[in-house]
Amino acid sequence: MRVAALLMALILGAGPVMARAPVGPLSNEARTAAYLDHIADSPPRLRIFLQAMPKGGDLHNHAGGANFAEDYLRWAAADGLCIATDSYHIVDPPCDAPGRIAAAGLERDYPHYSRAIDAFSTRGFEAGVGDPMVSGYDRFFATFDAFGAAYGRHVGEAMALTRQQAAADHISYVELGSGARAGWLLGLKMADADASDFAALYARIAPLLLEAVASARADYDRYEAEGAAIDGCGTATPRPACGVEIRYLYTAIRTNPPAQVFAQLTFGFALAEADPRFVGVNIAAPEHDPVAVRDYALHMAMIAFLKARHPTVKLSLHAGELTLGLVPSRDLAFHIRDAVEIAGARRIGHGIDITYETDAPSLLARMARDRIAVEINLTSNAVILGVKGRDHPLSLYRAAGVPVVLSTDDEGVSRSDMTNEYLRAVTEQGLRYADLKQIVRDGLHYSFLPGASLWQDRAGGARVAACAIMDAPGCKAWLAGSPKATSQAKLERELEAFEAMPR
Repeated sequence: MRVAALLMALILGAGPVMARAPVGPLSNEARTAAYLDHIADSPPRLRIFLQAMPKGGDLHNHAGGANFAEDYLRWAAADGLCIATDSYHIVDPPCDAPGRIAAAGLERDYPHYSRAIDAFSTRGFEAGVGDPMVSGYDRFFATFDAFGAAYGRHVGEAMALTRQQAAADHISYVELGSGARAGWLLGLKMADADASDFAALYARIAPLLLEAVASARADYDRYEAEGAAIDGCGTATPRPACGVEIRYLYTAIRTNPPAQVFAQLTFGFALAEADPRFVGVNIAAPEHDPVAVRDYALHMAMIAFLKARHPTVKLSLHAGELTLGLVPSRDLAFHIRDAVEIAGARRIGHGIDITYETDAPSLLARMARDRIAVEINLTSNAVILGVKGRDHPLSLYRAAGVPVVLSTDDEGVSRSDMTNEYLRAVTEQGLRYADLKQIVRDGLHYSFLPGASLWQDRAGGARVAACAIMDAPGCKAWLAGSPKATSQAKLERELEAFEAMPR
């Protein structure tokens, strides 16, 4: 009884102190987080909230695949191209030949128009629309051959549309995966060469690089000038898209003959060194393609060889865009690890097969230790690989401390956008505001923008000493020397304004 009385006295004695403890108002960040928790089970409300949220960088977005089927039909019509009614591919005229119809005026023929949209995209795939005998990956990758003929003469407009969509999603920076006509032509010259001797092949290609790089730079000067004119950049009334910065990842195609791949990669490294708009090198195309499977280890060795000669060039590599049954199980065991340990990738695109990698825990630990980020593409992974919800490794990466970013991949083909990727992260992956804010910050922190980061270590932690006070003159001077930190500081102001919005 004495013990009970003592406990009661302590409780009663603490009562007035507890009652007097002030309860302050929620911070804007906490209030915003609480609002997301409140609407998390309402996709319509969630969409409005996430549309307005600043999203930093989109680090995995492909030129061409970012554009929508309707754009390709419009360009085909403008160029007098046709639609083949057996395959619904865009083809050259004459359009009155058997099995062809003109792209011009196709919007007045809805059955053909609708079939073309479906051939150029994965529209409705997740809802069961389309031939059930055609897999998601076959339907997805077939789209590029279907619309490809309409792209070449409209690259500047295509890039402008990509930037406009980024602005609509409140993305401030895009790293656009892009080839270059000059790199492709250089590769064709080497297609039948011997790829077993990297040094000899490199020596053969080297004299051709200066002209090829100059040609590519001229092409991108023209594309960017066309895009700027479309968006009114530099005028008194620029579109919001003008505020979105685009840089490029030169992307080689892994399904080409080995010497051609090597030539494309060599060109990409040279271009990234010569033109600051190209911030790194990538390799893409279906990873389950038999040529890509056969040559995967060879490609990683090629990249390692070139990286040793161009050590400042950064690498983001598609790796692990595979799942059980798509390829033999043995081919799930090493793709991510080889991209990290042999090629030297600083970011991994997709990384879906991580759980099938040999000694996955040690690989995850290394990626966490070395801060090798993974570009997560939820819609693309769901459509191409059928991996979503609890089956997706996003939560595994986050639990292991591996940085992740959300990205769009081929948003036009998937008929998605960045806001939808964030929505899926909430509704399918259970992420909340603090998680999303970290991902937003990481999208710039792990970008290949030049310059030091605003953050001493991890995004959202301590800022560099010069910017401990963001508005201090010393901070402004320091930011002027770093495009990356300048973008990060702008993002912090945007997040602060977003969190101050009334809910």
